[in-house]
Amino acid sequence: MASQDVLTLDSKTFEQELTKKGSGTLLVDFWAEWCGPCRLMGPIIDKVATRFKGTARVGKVDVDENQALAARYGVLSIPTMLLFKDGQVVEQVVGTTSEDSLARLIERHNL
Repeated sequence: MASQDVLTLDSKTFEQELTKKGSGTLLVDFWAEWCGPCRLMGPIIDKVATRFKGTARVGKVDVDENQALAARYGVLSIPTMLLFKDGQVVEQVVGTTSEDSLARLIERHNL
């Protein structure tokens, strides 16, 4: 079960989150239901969202339902996590990673 702290993003809600005034940091997981490594990342993304609740936002984009959004950011393989700071991509992680490495990624930009 996905954490209630993780935003489910599509092309419309993605833009809203990205352009929120003082939006700060937003970690977006580009994934798909059929992707094994993506499913492995699910619980890790949930933990990161809970860990940074109130200081950074975490969302997921289903690439099957939002192909244009994935293409816009050059997402060629999944899972891909993009970290946005004030609407701009500042970091990218392709493939599976640990909760701690995602936490360090967010902490580097979450000032």
